[in-house]
Amino acid sequence: MSATRVYDVPSISCGHCKQAIEGAVTPLEGVDAVTVDIDARTVTVDGSASDEAVEAAIDDAGYEVAGKR
Repeated sequence: MSATRVYDVPSISCGHCKQAIEGAVTPLEGVDAVTVDIDARTVTVDGSASDEAVEAAIDDAGYEVAGKR
């Protein structure tokens, strides 16, 4: 089942952060789209990938997920 989830990632601060997170999350199975909002410090993921997989990919890129909406 496809869903849209928003993850709060307070350490996002620049274009490099955006590229690193998009590069880590986009290849995951079940991810249809990834949008990183630098100003809002959020990562929006559309698709059926599990929260655990998305959060692990963000963590592997060097960023911590502070919450999910």
